[in-house]
Amino acid sequence: MAYKIRWTKEANETFDKIIEYLENRWTNREIVNFVNQTNQVLIEISENPEMFKSSSKMKIRMGIITKQTSIIYQIDDRNKIIVLLSFWDNRQDPSKRNY
Repeated sequence: MAYKIRWTKEANETFDKIIEYLENRWTNREIVNFVNQTNQVLIEISENPEMFKSSSKMKIRMGIITKQTSIIYQIDDRNKIIVLLSFWDNRQDPSKRNY
């Protein structure tokens, strides 16, 4: 059974910032591609939550959406939920990550 996906406020905000960046610098085609890639990764995570490497820090996982963007999430096995914590621009300094 696939896990449900729950977006946190931070996940929504960071996703929206990426979309805003794409709107300002790229075309609708890139936005659609990014949204489609994100949706595909979410489907894959919901079916196989442990597909990305786990971090010892807060038991989170980080997966690649594009070479520029990663997704940070936690698994709630008890309730069969994937909690999306944040989207991360891989070009940023990793020491600035909250997770």
